[in-house]
Amino acid sequence: MRIVNLLVVLLWLATFTLSSGCSSADKKNYTSPAPYDLNQPEVIKLPTGLNEISGMAYYPKDTSVFAIIDEDGLFFKIYLRNPPLVKSWRFDKKHDFEDVVLHDSTFYVLISNGDVETLKFEHDSVLTKKSKFGDADKKINEFESLYYDENFNQLVMVCKNCEDDKKKEVSAWGYMPDSQKYTPAIFSIDVRAIDKEFGEEKIHLKPSATAVDPKTNELYILASVNKLLVIADRKGNVKQIHQLDPDIFNQPEGIAFTPNGDLLISNEKGEKSNATILIYKYK
Repeated sequence: MRIVNLLVVLLWLATFTLSSGCSSADKKNYTSPAPYDLNQPEVIKLPTGLNEISGMAYYPKDTSVFAIIDEDGLFFKIYLRNPPLVKSWRFDKKHDFEDVVLHDSTFYVLISNGDVETLKFEHDSVLTKKSKFGDADKKINEFESLYYDENFNQLVMVCKNCEDDKKKEVSAWGYMPDSQKYTPAIFSIDVRAIDKEFGEEKIHLKPSATAVDPKTNELYILASVNKLLVIADRKGNVKQIHQLDPDIFNQPEGIAFTPNGDLLISNEKGEKSNATILIYKYK
């Protein structure tokens, strides 16, 4: 009887050790860019009104973020503390809102078809103006990410799904706020480097958010569907690729940096979790 019990204990220990080892190995697959540990965020849980948070912009004057949600024209200001303090303003009706950028005291909100809506505060009211993307009704183009690039002196929209893109590339369009004109294909991202990294023939990279790292001037490309963080130079040449832990990044749809290099990533609500903003301190 004692021998049987001993065998049971030894078998349990072997199984536990093996499963623990596999778990540890799996975790090691989730790498991080050098200044951050993507597996150890500070987590801010968001209220239900922000379940569909789809983009955010950091506001350095009071260390808050401005954010939008996916299908309703509400503009949010979120003070980064636990629990967060949230204010909101209505600026539009229902659209597929995807990203927001702050540049020169003006906010720019991207709609999935490529339209860009300009938001300015006057006292406590929001003034708006919309620019129409010329091919929005002619071709299948979908955008979810927007950032400002001083090298191009314009806003940049990276395609999530654009009809003219070839199988091995993802293109980026420019938008000039002053003239409200669009510039097609200012650069493209060659996804073959990502294919090679994962040993696959074809990965359909679908960017959900982009931001420029103020410390390195590199472009951070967040891909929610692919569960990837891709780091590239400002011409779209891929330099680093990091897989994201789905337990932490349920549906990452927003990315921003603080001036001192802290990284912020927002997640839409999951089946078992709140919408969140994840904060990664620059080390």
